[in-house]
Amino acid sequence: MDARIEAELAALEGLSSAALKERWVTMTSSPVPRISPAMLRLALGREIQARALGGFDRQTGQRLAQAMAAGSGTVAVSPGTRLVREWQGRAHVVTVGEDGAVRWEGRGVSLPLRRCPRHHRHALVRACLLRPQEEDGGMKSVRCAIYTRKSSEEGLAQDFNSLDAKREACSAYILSQASEGWSQVPDRYDDGGLSGGTLERPALRRLLEDVAQGRIDIVVVYKVDRLTRSLLDFSKLVEAFDAASASFVSITQSFNTTTSMGRLTLNMLLSFAQFEREVTAERIRDKIAASKAKGMWMGGIPPLGYRPDGRSLAVVEEHAALVRTIFGLYLETGNVRCLAQRLERDGLLAPMRTTGTGRRIGGRPLSRGQLYLMLKCRTYTGRVQHGDQVYPGLHDAIVPDELYDAVQAQLAANTHGHRQRIRAAAPSLLAGRIVDRTGVPFIASHASKGSATGAQKRWRYYASAPRQSGGQGSTVRIPAREIDAMVLHRIATLFEDMLDLIERTALEVDPRRLPALEIRGREIAAQLRGRNRELLDTVLLRVEVEEGRTMIHCSSEAIAALLQAEQADHAPARVTLVDGARLRRSGRAMKLVQQDGRTVMAQPDASLVRLIVQAHRWWDELRKGEVNITMLCEREKVSDAWMSRVLRLAFPSPAITGAILTGRQPAGLNSAALLATGAVPVRWCEQERMMMQTS
Repeated sequence: MDARIEAELAALEGLSSAALKERWVTMTSSPVPRISPAMLRLALGREIQARALGGFDRQTGQRLAQAMAAGSGTVAVSPGTRLVREWQGRAHVVTVGEDGAVRWEGRGVSLPLRRCPRHHRHALVRACLLRPQEEDGGMKSVRCAIYTRKSSEEGLAQDFNSLDAKREACSAYILSQASEGWSQVPDRYDDGGLSGGTLERPALRRLLEDVAQGRIDIVVVYKVDRLTRSLLDFSKLVEAFDAASASFVSITQSFNTTTSMGRLTLNMLLSFAQFEREVTAERIRDKIAASKAKGMWMGGIPPLGYRPDGRSLAVVEEHAALVRTIFGLYLETGNVRCLAQRLERDGLLAPMRTTGTGRRIGGRPLSRGQLYLMLKCRTYTGRVQHGDQVYPGLHDAIVPDELYDAVQAQLAANTHGHRQRIRAAAPSLLAGRIVDRTGVPFIASHASKGSATGAQKRWRYYASAPRQSGGQGSTVRIPAREIDAMVLHRIATLFEDMLDLIERTALEVDPRRLPALEIRGREIAAQLRGRNRELLDTVLLRVEVEEGRTMIHCSSEAIAALLQAEQADHAPARVTLVDGARLRRSGRAMKLVQQDGRTVMAQPDASLVRLIVQAHRWWDELRKGEVNITMLCEREKVSDAWMSRVLRLAFPSPAITGAILTGRQPAGLNSAALLATGAVPVRWCEQERMMMQTS
């Protein structure tokens, strides 16, 4: 904390009641609220820190205002609203902009500053127009970090590559701004060979972490498209920068993001960068679609029973016989699990094949994921499928239509019960695949409770074996909704980061196919986030829940098959994703929390939000001088002690209030912890250390 702020806060501790009141009048130019000296000390501490460090950001202020308006009879005005009133024969129009600013006939209307965000990293002063608060004197140090990126790995092995050249240019620009207090941080943030279409870049992640921790004031880039080529990703970066009171500078593109014209210029540049990416992706998609419509084979690992033959496929008869055997055995066994066991018992392994690169693959038992893909593959009928369209192929069929149709009918019959579960309001996606560290499966269960309206509310769990079987020992119940979402998110994230996926699964990919694979990866990720159970069953092997971590095992062969890519000889059979989520009790409920204590699913706690909103409503009334504590207690029918405990919740730091309103607070921060004696010290740093690190 700044020494000046610390000195002001320390001085509050020794002030008498009269001195505190005098300090309030001097600072706010408003009447003294009729509250206790301890409460007034909290209010003064909040004013001091808000003016120096900034109050609520725009999103938090809007969320709090909407929550306070709900149920209070006040109408919450959303961005884009036009308020029209006729007065003295003239219509007056007031508009609410996307930034929450209120304008009358194009002119800004001054608003109370208590919850305004900081203006360009400066606290706002009480004036009709927003302008930076004047500095006390001295030059402020501005810490600058340079970020560089190159899409391809070409030339990175050189002693002085393009990343070094861009970094030198940025360093020279920072040096030219030394008179403004700019200085370069020693850390390097270089991403070589990584696309600007994703934010999953190691150096960028480190940069964002340092920005969030307040170590960086300005991010310097050579061009904006080095930071990102996606308009959506850019909005996320700007939001992250704004939350940390940081900004960025492009040294080769002259625009000022503090003006509306500068922001328009920036958005236009990013729109063209995104347009370039999308046009390239559309060309690739159109070319693939046109070629498949002609029945051509568009590359990748050919299905078992075929080998590449130019833009078509040639039948490998000895392998084709195995394919027909598998289709026939499936009709005999009736399901894929029994089919896999039968093939392994009979010694029928995936035959050895030579890929186009000369590598030998095969010699392993066929997994359930591979068998599902084989049984559904229309290529075996002499056709080519593209999305929902099926075209006659240039290659010969291996499986007759009658056999293929019979297999599809059996698959549909077997999945009838599964589809019924999908139609349920919230199916347990991991049923049969989630186990403890000893391999004992968890059983999907639920509990229901009727509400006052007669509706049934259901809680889904995965329960450990003892309770289900009547055995002894403690029972673990994992919230199904939270762990389902976590598993889907982790697997979807894997498909969105194609470079990491290729490395984990040891895929052999032609660099020219990478854009098409990235498109396919995003499509698969979107389906997973949409709770596509069939796709999840194909990829997921099992989920192991241990104390302090969760391991998600995925089939690398199934992933390769979905992407139509080849695997190297040393390719692992599975890809394991490790998540640090663990179970923790929060009040009467069990929640899945991350290593930092925050819940896996950010969902606002209604009881905490009600307390925060009530505290701000009461404080607004007290600050205006309309009522005192005694009057509020009589009106609300609560005790003085309860009123004081709740009222303190109007003074937590913006970070704590924002976390509670969005559900990002630690799982251990419940109503009891928030209302505990001494839970709200004057200093924001102490508040965040006590509340946000609750684990």
